[in-house]
Amino acid sequence: MQLTATAADDPPPDGMTLRILATSDLHMHLLPYDYLADRPSDRIGLARTASLIEARRNGPHASVLLDNGDFLQGGPMGDLVARRSGSFGSIHPAIAAMNALGYDAAALGNHDFNFGLPFLRRAVAQARFPMLAANLTVRRGADFATTCVITRHLTDPHGQRVPVRIGVIGFLPPQTEEWDQDLRNVMRSDDILDCARRMVPRLRAQGVDLVVALAHSGIGTPDPLPRMEHAAHALAALPGVDVLIAGHTHEVFPGPRWRDRPGIDADRGTLAGKPAVMPGFGGSHLGVIDLRFAVDADGGLSIDRFSVRAESVTPTTPTAVLVAREVATAHKATLRQLSTRIGRTAQPLNSHFSVIGHDCGLRLVNLAQRWHVRQRLAGTPDAALPVLSASAPYRAGGRGGPQHYTDVPEGMLSLRHLADLYSFPNRITAIRLSGAQLRGWLERSASMFNRIDHGATDAPLLNPDFPAYNFDVIDGVSWRIDLSAAARFHPDGRLADPQASRIRDLTWQTRPIPDDKIFVLATNSYRLAGCGLFSPLVSRNTIILDRDALTRDVLRRYVRQLRRVRIPARPNWGFTAQPGTSVLFETAPTALNRPLPDPDRLQGAGLNDDGFAVMRLTL
Repeated sequence: MQLTATAADDPPPDGMTLRILATSDLHMHLLPYDYLADRPSDRIGLARTASLIEARRNGPHASVLLDNGDFLQGGPMGDLVARRSGSFGSIHPAIAAMNALGYDAAALGNHDFNFGLPFLRRAVAQARFPMLAANLTVRRGADFATTCVITRHLTDPHGQRVPVRIGVIGFLPPQTEEWDQDLRNVMRSDDILDCARRMVPRLRAQGVDLVVALAHSGIGTPDPLPRMEHAAHALAALPGVDVLIAGHTHEVFPGPRWRDRPGIDADRGTLAGKPAVMPGFGGSHLGVIDLRFAVDADGGLSIDRFSVRAESVTPTTPTAVLVAREVATAHKATLRQLSTRIGRTAQPLNSHFSVIGHDCGLRLVNLAQRWHVRQRLAGTPDAALPVLSASAPYRAGGRGGPQHYTDVPEGMLSLRHLADLYSFPNRITAIRLSGAQLRGWLERSASMFNRIDHGATDAPLLNPDFPAYNFDVIDGVSWRIDLSAAARFHPDGRLADPQASRIRDLTWQTRPIPDDKIFVLATNSYRLAGCGLFSPLVSRNTIILDRDALTRDVLRRYVRQLRRVRIPARPNWGFTAQPGTSVLFETAPTALNRPLPDPDRLQGAGLNDDGFAVMRLTL
């Protein structure tokens, strides 16, 4: 369907308007509650988004409600339901909530497969709406649905009912089975654009008036590339796609972040001229696309106006009772489970200053991984090799907002705190790597920072396109980062400058590390996936411990063994000195009320418009 006129800022919601409502990346945030902080949240929760859904459904327009994937995994409730499958009734709480809201269709996201294909099949079998995955092939058993057709009726100016047939097609990242080795032998996920070129014409041949693509994929570049993870922009440019719902990266579109990018209208909400929305994370936003139709001379429908917005949940948005009722049992069980005591900590463990090298909680995770791998290697030929450990601050602000930080107080440690320290169901993997590869791994992480000229004042420290969860810190060695040097890698993992080098003074036990020195590195299988950001550095390395214990289980056993956690506060990495130079970075607003880790060089600079505290660091 072609757009036949310019978009209106607010097309009148009369009977010839179809309203598309969309959520994405709910990640089991069903209630407005932060389980890791043990407090209500005014930013997330499908129960709050549900109030927006019900309000936006009202009116003379027709509407459809769609979800864009990643709804079954995320947070302590998701983990508990997966471990105790069937304990909360015959219907998964997320599916029960979506059934209650009357979703019309959903796409599957990559994280929906994290607990295995059998669990996913059991969960989605109870959905009263189709689950779509057009570019997925299951090797045994039936494939998931690829497309569906939804019919709604519009009312023309003469009071006549006019049917509109809406074709919906769902896509997930082609890397899905590569990110989880347990999936490699049971399914295959294909290139999004190749699949769309085959499937969209077939969908249009069914006589649909409109094609909506549910793309669990980031916006990305308009230029088609093989097996694009972030393919939404390129997908929107394909003939036959009329409307696009994006997701996966937890961002919000339309919005100012996307201005001045070719092919994107960040104010009207278009990708390649097509209406598109990305509705945040965890129910933080509701995507709303209004399409105003006109009847052609031959009786067909065409869009003559549209508007797009990502509507934010606010602190005053009420909680919908119908969702809260469906998940009450799982919510209470999650709170009980998280209250289980494990040990004590002699110091606060938070990620407020992870990006400048101060994070005792991250150090604790790395110490636990090293402890576990040493135990597993005892009596093997690799037992004599030095063991290092890599982990990242998974909760360090960014797209998650100013409350998205690990913040464990001094005192009693419970399972809630361990989930705060390590929030993903990853398994430990260990590989052999050389000193040269170790340096490359650290260069990859150091690409999170902008290049800072000598003498710069309040320069932004962080590249906003590089999420902190890709910033690996390696325990067992020491180094410094030269911010005046160029980054070796782009945020997406591509080489930017093979000759660029930021890592200085890399040492093990105070001695410089030669390129041929061999270590064991404890990490997780996600880091070694064939499509991973670090895999090109170590793609042919020997894996000596493959998908072993869950990292969070290892962390629990390590804390039980210690009983009282006391982590050396001195960081093992930092920045090279740049006299007369200062940088700014964001952190949690609560950090302004805590002791600063380096008060001689670090000071608060107030709050920004997004609610983050801004810190000034003198280099």
